[in-house]
Amino acid sequence: MYSKSFQKVGGFSAISLGLIYILAFIVYGGLLNYPKENVSETEKLAFLSDNYLTLSVTTFISYVLFGILLAILVVAIHQRIKKNFPNFSLLTSVFGLVWVGLVIASGMISNIGLNSVIEIGIDNPEKAMTVWASVGIVSEGLGGGNEIVGGIWVLLLSIIHLKSSVFSKPLNFLGLLVGMAGILTVLPFDVFKEIFGISQIVWFVWIGTSLIRKL
Repeated sequence: MYSKSFQKVGGFSAISLGLIYILAFIVYGGLLNYPKENVSETEKLAFLSDNYLTLSVTTFISYVLFGILLAILVVAIHQRIKKNFPNFSLLTSVFGLVWVGLVIASGMISNIGLNSVIEIGIDNPEKAMTVWASVGIVSEGLGGGNEIVGGIWVLLLSIIHLKSSVFSKPLNFLGLLVGMAGILTVLPFDVFKEIFGISQIVWFVWIGTSLIRKL
């Protein structure tokens, strides 16, 4: 038996995850104009320094807070389906929680790295930007460069739900699309990242409202 109050918390967490995606798209894609590749290291460092607070807060929300809310959603969904699919639900939750850890770690590394880069840049801008490039590689490798772990989680959930009546079939078919797009982000084509991000906004909001309504 699952907790109805926790299901409601999980539902609102899922909706919040969709809103966080939208926030990240707005800030990273619209409000912040990253310097072009042909500008100097000093200019790139100045951009990071001038936008330190915005970058730090947005990274915290987009990764650390995202991971915390995701953990709540993973547990809420596990509670909902573990009775009928105990083993498959446990396996699926493992991928969900691994994704949680990767996302949070990515955000923490990025924020700590940003702070260190600005401090190093006071005396050595070129070294600072070299460090920043390394931070970016590690952060992207953990949680930003590909979404295979998250894709597997959504894909497995959707397969399970196709055999149950917890969520509607259209939502489950959308989940299959989201999951496949996430797995395909391992390929060097940005289109799969865009499909995963946009479709998952809809998936998070939809699954969140479904959790709240079906108490």
